[in-house]
Amino acid sequence: MNKKRLQVLQAMVLVGVVTLVGCATSTTLAPLPPEQYQKLGYTSGDACGALLLGDWLLAFMPIGLSDRVEDARADAIAKVPGATDLVNVSVKETWYYWLIGTSRCVTISGEAIKS
Repeated sequence: MNKKRLQVLQAMVLVGVVTLVGCATSTTLAPLPPEQYQKLGYTSGDACGALLLGDWLLAFMPIGLSDRVEDARADAIAKVPGATDLVNVSVKETWYYWLIGTSRCVTISGEAIKS
């Protein structure tokens, strides 16, 4: 290979590695509810994050994106006094596009329980 082709190949490998590492995330298994629990009523919680200066590949500043689901779940539980968890959960994600980026909002809905 000539030197120019080798440099192009190295650049492509570097871009591929950076892209794969940037998209890496861990999986989480939701625990089963306890054997006995008391239903406290329906609740929902919201949380948002943003990608500034572009979208996906061009987004240079992610703000609050990784904790949206956990924050929305905590918000839903906090709205019901005495609640310790949620069952029958649904997740809704909404994207809002604006001039210099996007907002990504998550809504977690379900029945609050006390174990």
